[in-house]
Amino acid sequence: MALLNYEKKYRVRGGTLIGGDLFDFWVGPFYVGFFGVLTAFFAGLGTVLIIWGASQGDTWNVWQINIAPPDLSYGLALAPLMEGGLWQIITICAIGAFGSWALREVEICNKLGIGYHVPFAFSFAIFAYVTLVVIRPLLLGAWGHGFPYGILSHLDWVSNVGYQYLHFHYNPAHMIAITFFFTTCLALALHGALILSSVNPAKDEEIKTAEHENSYFRDSIGYSVGTLGIHRLGVFLALSAVFWSAVCIVISGPVWTRGWPEWWNWWLSLPFWS
Repeated sequence: MALLNYEKKYRVRGGTLIGGDLFDFWVGPFYVGFFGVLTAFFAGLGTVLIIWGASQGDTWNVWQINIAPPDLSYGLALAPLMEGGLWQIITICAIGAFGSWALREVEICNKLGIGYHVPFAFSFAIFAYVTLVVIRPLLLGAWGHGFPYGILSHLDWVSNVGYQYLHFHYNPAHMIAITFFFTTCLALALHGALILSSVNPAKDEEIKTAEHENSYFRDSIGYSVGTLGIHRLGVFLALSAVFWSAVCIVISGPVWTRGWPEWWNWWLSLPFWS
């Protein structure tokens, strides 16, 4: 079915959360809605502020531009614009844009008559971002614990936070998150490769069906999760990776302040070792 023909089936009034018919319109193939307008506003304002902040710095090198959070001495107070206040406003814009985009996805789901799986999944990415720039700084008592907006400065922040806890990869939640990230890649690589091998047959061969796909995994590992199951599994693995990555950073500082290798001393203290 052609895309434009399909669009007629869901380009119907209703399903909006705020604004009713006033914002119930499209720009080309894109549904806008009240939250689409809000997304554009926050994203546009945040981008302009980043560019303006860069203009106040000493470089236009895209790798070195840096919008830093307030100094730790400001605590949770509002900072002057050029001493971290700009970072605070940009953070508000980012949260506003991400949240509005998720709510716009909810409205699109309403129009299509489908579940809220997409905005629910996207909310995990929003949660991870908010954990870094709001939840963890709040728990530590200063906005300065948020990460800076810049490419190299952000990487430096990640490296520095890791070294604060000696070996960050000893963080148990980090281990779980990395395991889920790699397992997500494995599961979806297997799934994508299987689909391609089925629908791209050799010359003069027929396209294979779902039964061929199921048979492959039954023959190779003894079990096939199925065509619907693999997508459920993929979403679970991906969201678990994001969730545990947020957990691993939010417990570093608010919960555990020493080096992460030291956390594993409980293992050496188990009675059966002695």
